[in-house]
Amino acid sequence: LGMAVTMSLVAQDKQKTKVVLYKDRLNAAFDTVDCVKNVIKLNAFSFFRGEFPVYYERAITHDVSVELGVGITFRNYISLPWDGDDVDEFSAGTEIKIGPSVHAGFRYYFLDDLEPQGAYLHLDFAHLEYIKDIREKDAEGELTDVRHRDQRTYNDLRLLAGYQLLGATSNWLFDFYGGIGLRDRNMQVVNETLNLVDDQWSYDTELIDDVVPALYMGVK
Repeated sequence: LGMAVTMSLVAQDKQKTKVVLYKDRLNAAFDTVDCVKNVIKLNAFSFFRGEFPVYYERAITHDVSVELGVGITFRNYISLPWDGDDVDEFSAGTEIKIGPSVHAGFRYYFLDDLEPQGAYLHLDFAHLEYIKDIREKDAEGELTDVRHRDQRTYNDLRLLAGYQLLGATSNWLFDFYGGIGLRDRNMQVVNETLNLVDDQWSYDTELIDDVVPALYMGVK
């Protein structure tokens, strides 16, 4: 019995030593081997939600990287009312303005590889501002020069899971992801209403400051 326990402990020590040595070799190779460490990405689907970001990912070890993104917001084509996204009108009375988009996050890869690929978890912070002006209509329905600012500011904390795949013969990659998060909303929403009794347009501004759940998915 004593010999069996001893042999088991020795086998476990050898297994742990192999794992440590393998990790050490990966870390050493990461510092010396010419491999992909910098990635520039575009998000294929965020365009439909009115966001145009450019991302930069930098691998800092063989399994950890940081990702930063900057861009602009513009017209939103998708309605997701639970997190504040509304489809923007195409009428002349709605004037879409450019807003800022900023992302910053950390990513951990589960695959032991020198390059940033494989399944991962990603913790991300995002700041988005959607801005538009709503022009008033007069009694005849004609547009006036009076404008009401509709502005929606979102601060997101996102937990994403995904899979990044590097091309075997090129430097192209695909990054598929999805996840959940919390969205801190600070919104100044303009409501335009037509009174059918006297055919008069009225405008009021609704202030919203809350935190709601949000869902995310996309391809970079």
